[in-house]
Amino acid sequence: MTRMVSLHRRLVTQGAQTWPEKLLVVFLFPCAVLYGAINWLRNACYDRGWLTSYRSSVPIISVGNLAVGGLGKTPVVDWLAKYFIRQGKRVAIVSRGYGGRFTGELGIVSHGDGQLNMTARDAGDEPVLLARRNPQAAVLISRKRVIAIQELERSFEVDVIVLDDAFQHRQVERCIDLVLLDATRPFGNGWPLPLGNLREFPRALQRADLLLLTRGSGDAAPRLAAKPTFSSRHVLADEVMDLNGQVMSVAQLRGKKILAFAGIANPHAFFSSLTALGLSLTDSIDLADHVEYSPTLLQRLNEAAQTADVLITTEKDAVKLSANQFKIPCYQISLTIDIDNSDAFAQHLSSLL
Repeated sequence: MTRMVSLHRRLVTQGAQTWPEKLLVVFLFPCAVLYGAINWLRNACYDRGWLTSYRSSVPIISVGNLAVGGLGKTPVVDWLAKYFIRQGKRVAIVSRGYGGRFTGELGIVSHGDGQLNMTARDAGDEPVLLARRNPQAAVLISRKRVIAIQELERSFEVDVIVLDDAFQHRQVERCIDLVLLDATRPFGNGWPLPLGNLREFPRALQRADLLLLTRGSGDAAPRLAAKPTFSSRHVLADEVMDLNGQVMSVAQLRGKKILAFAGIANPHAFFSSLTALGLSLTDSIDLADHVEYSPTLLQRLNEAAQTADVLITTEKDAVKLSANQFKIPCYQISLTIDIDNSDAFAQHLSSLL
């Protein structure tokens, strides 16, 4: 699976380099056109009212992508939750719970009381991470997010709901559609899956209310699709925490032999960020997004770490791990989003709400 993901990423970013890859592109082209056309038709049905959307009594913000994976939706959802909590708002986060084993209609990860009711194995890593980072926020999961929203209306007192990964989820109306794009390649190669990495054709951005470029350079963000556009970048913390909860500075890891591993959409970006912090990686292991840490995988990591002093991984991976699973210390490092002109960005949010 990892090889297929790497091949797809190379086709999107570099194009076909060999004759087999060029033949593959010929095969994938009609599939991409069909995929894009189906999504266009589905959206047209919603736009014309042939398919209806649920309108909640609570303001809803959707955070989503035009492209698949790796753009940092979770740090943005986290930023929004923290922002509204600072404003004195009662916040709820609704996720699909992707990667979790929960098969029921509705799961309550947290009631907003600081207590976790579900594990990452059941609820998925991202909902549990968001609940940990925002103990005052209610976090719910449901394959049909309407069910979670109706439960919030019935049984919770909330002022704003943040939908995670929901730009294509048209079954629920929202006040704000916030869409994330990669500043380096906003539209990839311009094609939907499987030829490209887009979930829809770029014209779908006309539905968006606000655009946020991730991996920005700090320069003024170009205005895309005639929409308010802001720039941001991901920032690793200057502290790490081991799986027992002990905190130390990143500087204390410099000079140590470190094995890094990550089961996220873009692990190589994570490894590069660690190197930029001055950490010496003896090796790095990229795993599938939302990977399950089976005994076999844990054994593989321990064997790879025999010549290392410490292990380091993402906060998203760490919610599925414990210290007793490793023979050497394993540290997690948190990732946040730094938004340029964040005051203006917040003003746009408020005006749209």
